[in-house]
Amino acid sequence: MQFDWSVVAAAVPDLLGGARLTVFIAVVGLIGGVIVGTIAGFMRAYGHAILNAIAFCYIEIIRGTPIVVQVMFIYFALPLLADIRVNPMTAAITAIVVNAGAYIAEVVRGTLLSVNKGLKEAGLALGLPMWKVLLYVIGPIAFRRMIPPLGNQFIVSLKDTSLFIVIGVGELTRQGQEIMAANFHAVEIWSAVAIIYLGMTSILTIVLRLIEKRMRIL
Repeated sequence: MQFDWSVVAAAVPDLLGGARLTVFIAVVGLIGGVIVGTIAGFMRAYGHAILNAIAFCYIEIIRGTPIVVQVMFIYFALPLLADIRVNPMTAAITAIVVNAGAYIAEVVRGTLLSVNKGLKEAGLALGLPMWKVLLYVIGPIAFRRMIPPLGNQFIVSLKDTSLFIVIGVGELTRQGQEIMAANFHAVEIWSAVAIIYLGMTSILTIVLRLIEKRMRIL
């Protein structure tokens, strides 16, 4: 078989358009996921019994179900259960927020609890309120320790966007499928799709490595 480079060259503009949409979904979804995950992580680490139980149920339900099921539930089941109708893009971003939020919550909980309890006790002994202890004593140390696992979650979520092909979102995988269906050059198109994904995750990995180095992980 001969690899036809002209097919790849012709497909690149459409594939890059899909890649831009992939990055948009991942970035917006992860911003929401970090907010949700941080709140749920604090609820698990320092919340009272009810808040802890709510966060625990959310995390376990999301981690126990595939993201493709979650996005299909949001897109197909919510209109029937609650008369909430969303377009495919909103469903995809919401799925990333909900899914990444659950995993990030465990990262936040784990890193907060990994900080030596003596620091918390020392802060409280100095008369600082708990929120100041969290903000100025525990938070900075925990944040540095969060960076490696958060980076891993960011890469996973970026690749998870490919699953949104099931609801017709025109991200990179969807673009590749449509081009391949038109020209039947599966090897060239899927090779190009794989290389673009690899390029995006490699750039993200390099950025995270630089942040880790700059933050001097403890």
